[in-house]
Amino acid sequence: MIEVSELRKSYGSVEALRGVSFDIAPGQIVGLLGPNGAGKTTIIKILTGYLQPDAGIVKVDGLDVLTRTRDAQKGIGYLPENAPLYSELSVQGYLRFIADLREIPAAQQPARLSEAVYATGLQEHLTRPIGTLSKGFRQRVGLAQAILHQPKLLILDEPTVGLDPTQIVEIRRLIRRLAERSTILFSTHILSEVEALCDRAIILINGLVKADAKLADLEETSDAVLVLGKRVEGAERCLRSLPGVRGIEPLRGTDGHVVYRIMGMGDVDLCPAVYDLARQENWPVRELRRDARTLETVFNQLATGSAEARGQ
Repeated sequence: MIEVSELRKSYGSVEALRGVSFDIAPGQIVGLLGPNGAGKTTIIKILTGYLQPDAGIVKVDGLDVLTRTRDAQKGIGYLPENAPLYSELSVQGYLRFIADLREIPAAQQPARLSEAVYATGLQEHLTRPIGTLSKGFRQRVGLAQAILHQPKLLILDEPTVGLDPTQIVEIRRLIRRLAERSTILFSTHILSEVEALCDRAIILINGLVKADAKLADLEETSDAVLVLGKRVEGAERCLRSLPGVRGIEPLRGTDGHVVYRIMGMGDVDLCPAVYDLARQENWPVRELRRDARTLETVFNQLATGSAEARGQ
């Protein structure tokens, strides 16, 4: 559905994108994650045909966005961070206006409007001026205009920014329902948003793709956590001697328990070797498990690494 290759864009001396590449298959919900200023909005503006890159290839549903911009835009639904709404229009009047702009045939408009309105839960607000709606419902109107023409690709830029917790939950539910029909790419700097909605994340930092994988793969680690009922003399030394171990990190324990994080190299699961060692030495094992990183941990490690690299 989306093909991006070696995308570059500069604003004067500032390199917003420095050779970004990724593909998104139909039917996926993908989070474009990164801190403010990482280049997320620049990528979205290029994908939707609102901005020209300095270099690179961009295709949506097989269409070159740079040379067949209007054709590509017909298959895209776009909700920018600040939805393009007209506060004086009623919800119904605004959606009819968008239907005309989208060149939806008059005979099809009632069905399309009805479908978009019910999908976004706006049926009780059709006659209200948009300016009188809460921010959560204005976001719903923005989503309704984005799906009115039944796009194959839905692009959302910070779709829950500024919403209260209840509104955020409602918009997330709505996005999941929309994913039944459209491929969805949404940008955010809120980690919980990606964890709640996506199977895959593209992490963008300083104009570069630092990670692109399923969340389960990003959070996977070869480290193991061992909890002993009491301190064992020489335990750290024995653990360090195991093949594939690159270090031992003592962690804070409770109730007199001693906890170690055993850091591994590569993708090797250290738990079987640690278990065999503990059984052989008759250690008082209370828990042994493979460690799991959170998306926050992954993100912070990548961001910290990039900051250190810039400092060098």
